[in-house]
Amino acid sequence: MEFNKKKLARSELIGLDVKIIESENRFNRGIKGKIIDETKNMFIIKTKETRKKIIKDQCVFEFKGKNIQINGKSLSTRPEERIKQR
Repeated sequence: MEFNKKKLARSELIGLDVKIIESENRFNRGIKGKIIDETKNMFIIKTKETRKKIIKDQCVFEFKGKNIQINGKSLSTRPEERIKQR
């Protein structure tokens, strides 16, 4: 299945590898890891060293393997509501 931004934004993101490309918080730029949990406003990303709580609407994410960049503002809904949107 080929993904585009729209399909990826409406799919399950837990378990995907992600990298933060841009962030309002300069300390978050470049963080890489796997999304292990998601809420309406946050991703919890497991990095090699620790787990980071990242606010979605402050970042631009690149999803590894898909080579797609998505602004976190478009992901700032509850995961179960976002998945239902078709």
